[in-house]
Amino acid sequence: VSSPVPAPPILQLEECCTHNNSATLSWKQPPLSTVQVEGYILELDDGNGGQFREVYVGKETMCTVDGLHFNSTYSARVKAFNKSGVSPYSKTLVLQTSEDTQSEEQTLPFPVPLERSQLRRMSPFSSTLNLQPSYSGRSYFELRSSAHQLSLHSSLQSLNSAVAWFSFDPSSAHADIIFSNDNLTVTCNSYDDRVVLGKTGFSKGLHYWELSIDRYDNHPDPAFGVARVDVLKDAMLGKDDKAWAMYVDNNRSWFMHNNSHTNRTEGGITKGATVGVLLDLTRRTLTFSINEDQQGPVAFENLEGLFFPAVSLNRNVQV
Repeated sequence: VSSPVPAPPILQLEECCTHNNSATLSWKQPPLSTVQVEGYILELDDGNGGQFREVYVGKETMCTVDGLHFNSTYSARVKAFNKSGVSPYSKTLVLQTSEDTQSEEQTLPFPVPLERSQLRRMSPFSSTLNLQPSYSGRSYFELRSSAHQLSLHSSLQSLNSAVAWFSFDPSSAHADIIFSNDNLTVTCNSYDDRVVLGKTGFSKGLHYWELSIDRYDNHPDPAFGVARVDVLKDAMLGKDDKAWAMYVDNNRSWFMHNNSHTNRTEGGITKGATVGVLLDLTRRTLTFSINEDQQGPVAFENLEGLFFPAVSLNRNVQV
């Protein structure tokens, strides 16, 4: 006689939360269930009331999905499976991602498309999966329950909800990277180039951030740009095919991807300089600036997928 299929999993609301454009989901089997479970299937809709799709299949009971739309409402559900079949779905959990709209008074240092305010929810949902511990304590929620749906609504707003703040991510960095200033500042204890990523990944919309050169000694060539989460961490950014970068010394800059150097441009950095990175995933382009002036042409086109802010540097630079 074949064993029964598993009971529907239970979403653990106290461990589910959103942070920026990531959502963390946690679930468990019912306490009295004795049926063996071989794995789980987590599904999310597209953030706009569309179809569900699988974002995780495996044995874990918690995962974080990165690269969602900002300012969108997602529905999530999970089911269990074993050799006999698949369980019914859990209840559906509804979660809201953070806003990232700029207020009208705020300006970006170089030209931004006029249609910026209509960028949200224009493209099909896509995401990659990043297993992490839950973001305990970052958000507080009120719970509303109906027969088939659970809703989480964040009641904690940042002082400036118009900006999606992020810091550098110690868990993504090479061991030689040194963090300070609440992980907003990095340097390195090696003369070799080492890579560190930002904590927030982007797959949709228009995003701009700036990096300040706090220290610049002996004319090194740090690199700035975006990368996949599995980029090489022990080489200059852009040496492999998982990073798109501008590296720059005190006189000029180059764009680099997959170890191909292009578009040498006059104009370098010194201590106190500001490097701007403009990632436009609606037009699928990456553009750089130094001290608010665009550096060279559009650096990269046809970008698609999930990108994290990234920097490579050595001990002669602090950013």
